[in-house]
This record gives sequence, C-alpha cells and structure tokens, in this order.
Amino acid sequence: MRIIRLSEVIANTGLSRSTIYRFISEDLFPKPCPLGDRAVGWVKSEVDDWVLDKIEMRDERKSPAIHMSEST
Repeated sequence: MRIIRLSEVIANTGLSRSTIYRFISEDLFPKPCPLGDRAVGWVKSEVDDWVLDKIEMRDERKSPAIHMSEST
C-alpha cells in the first residue's frame, strides 16, 4: 500500500485542488488519511480505482452507440 500526497493526486486525476476537496465533501472521491498534524495523503489504490471507475463509466456510455453502429 502506498500513500500519495495532493500533488500526485492532482497529477493522476487531472483535477484541481478545489475540485478534489469538493468531491470529497460530496462523497464522490476517496477521503484522505491524516499523516500528521498538518499533512494528509491518499491511498494510491483508492485513487487509481476512482480513475478506473470514471473510465468504465465513459465506456458504458459509449457502448450503446457502438452497438447501434454495428447493427446498421
């Protein structure tokens, strides 16, 4: 298990800091783990899973269009 800091979360997701924290407050993104008095980090596998979920959602939306074009 690897803990990553905010800069790496931003790099891995393409989201801004404010969007990450807004998604956390809306329960749409993994919550950070406290590392110290003023430091937090995220479990890398949880962030990776979130990204993969977004890719799956994108692919599910494309599926009907692909099937429609195959039938014509």
